[in-house]
Amino acid sequence: MLDAVDRLIIDALTKDARISLKELAQLVGLSSPSTSERVRRLEERGVISGFTVELSHEALGYMLQAIVRIRPLPGKLHIVQDLINETPEVVECDKITGDDCFIARLFVRSISQLDEILDRIADKAETNTSIVKSQPVKRRHPPLA
Repeated sequence: MLDAVDRLIIDALTKDARISLKELAQLVGLSSPSTSERVRRLEERGVISGFTVELSHEALGYMLQAIVRIRPLPGKLHIVQDLINETPEVVECDKITGDDCFIARLFVRSISQLDEILDRIADKAETNTSIVKSQPVKRRHPPLA
């Protein structure tokens, strides 16, 4: 279970993974060594699995984001999964239940680039694509309570 201090540490690291240990300790009301030990234990328990950098896809020239539902044709599941894994514009993909097998999130520079990517799997899967207009809820962690 997480106590209130653990939740404060996780919340602070989620907002700024580069926060200094001194600042983090002040924020949660512990000494730096105690805070460091808390972070280490959260990592050992697998609660914290890594620290990351958030990139701006627009600053990198990826002006479009698409959600693609993918339904492999019979016997093509593993081929399609390999193609998804090999496509760097696919930034995340979930294998799901229901009519489709995968939901992929892609960042692309243009509609023509999206078409090129989808053309690679067109003879192996059916796709349904939606262009993301905005993201009212950014990726976040589940409630820590």
